[in-house]
Amino acid sequence: MAGEPRRRTGLRVIAGALLALLVVAAAIGGFAAYCIRMPGESFRGALPPADAALDALRERLTKHVAVLAGEIGERNQDNRAELDRAADYVEGQLNDLGYLATPDVFGEKQFRNFVVDLYGTELPAEILVVGAHYDTTWFTPGADDNASGVAALIEVARLLKDRPLRRSVRLIAFVNEEDPYFGGDEMGSMVAAKRSYERDENVIGMFSLEMLGFYSAAENSQHYPKPVQRFYPRTADFIGFVGNLGSRALLHEAIGEFRAAARFPAEGLAAPEWLVPDVRRSDNYAYWRYGFPAVMVTDTSNFRNRNYHNPRDRPETLDYDRMARVVTGLADMITALANR
Repeated sequence: MAGEPRRRTGLRVIAGALLALLVVAAAIGGFAAYCIRMPGESFRGALPPADAALDALRERLTKHVAVLAGEIGERNQDNRAELDRAADYVEGQLNDLGYLATPDVFGEKQFRNFVVDLYGTELPAEILVVGAHYDTTWFTPGADDNASGVAALIEVARLLKDRPLRRSVRLIAFVNEEDPYFGGDEMGSMVAAKRSYERDENVIGMFSLEMLGFYSAAENSQHYPKPVQRFYPRTADFIGFVGNLGSRALLHEAIGEFRAAARFPAEGLAAPEWLVPDVRRSDNYAYWRYGFPAVMVTDTSNFRNRNYHNPRDRPETLDYDRMARVVTGLADMITALANR
């Protein structure tokens, strides 16, 4: 009988190990269900042929990026003349569309955000914000980061021009997203979010357009932060919608509308900031700081684009056909959300 206690101890160890595995499996399943499962289905297969409107949009996006990242190049506090040239270009493009791009000037160095308000016809106090930063970090012309987002912002403004909107849409070109301003009082989006908070505005959602132009059909071209890498495709041919848990409802609405409108792959993630800190790496973070739901729309930056934050981030590295399809889908998504 001497072996009986040992056998019982062994059974308890095995049972404990199985229980632990079940708990882990349940946790993974719960995480996937709550944070990763998204409404609708991501588009799969060959992209539809481009029509004349898509071709024209692709050419305009190419031009915007060529000016910002080619002719102007590095644009930040240490390259102030170039930063101001980029600001003037964005303002001019928005005004040429028939808008009045209002400069919001702040700080001792007189930095400039630009704001365009499209007032809703029925619920004007409910505001959807769509923004992109036009500055770059040091030593990079910033084609993907973030001339692509600014080009998209300009073209979304064009596409929304004559569409009826029940709710208001606010378009903002932000300055100072990059270091040393990120997270501080002179980060352009932090200034804008604080203004909305102090005015008690009803910002029902914010979308940060952060790097929209880099794609690849090669196997293993896409990477992820470790906590989520097992759940997503390994090919960098999709656009990402990323938020924190407080923005999960907005993210679900947005990606659901995008997937319904656009024949283009889209993946989503709503994750705790402590678990996946990368979800807060753009202007959406500023709106979270002031309690507003916000989503980053992104090609996932350095998780696929090796040109991130270096001199190789040039206009010729971007895929303007895919970028145009994303912009069309975003304009349709924003229209749907404004009219729900």
